[in-house]
Amino acid sequence: MREWLRSKREFLGLTQEEIASRAHIQRAYYTMIESGRRNQSVKVAQMIAMELNFNWIIFLNFKVTK
Repeated sequence: MREWLRSKREFLGLTQEEIASRAHIQRAYYTMIESGRRNQSVKVAQMIAMELNFNWIIFLNFKVTK
């Protein structure tokens, strides 16, 4: 679980749907990223990070292992 990602989104008062829409991805895909079930591309990481106002590099520290 990427608790830090969920906390950041909730702190800003945004829904998963809003972040997904702004990042141009499906809400289900965003949900899997936030829950830690999927990794995202660099481009998607950058778009999410831009919307939530953090450095996208943090995603590299929290990769999902299969």
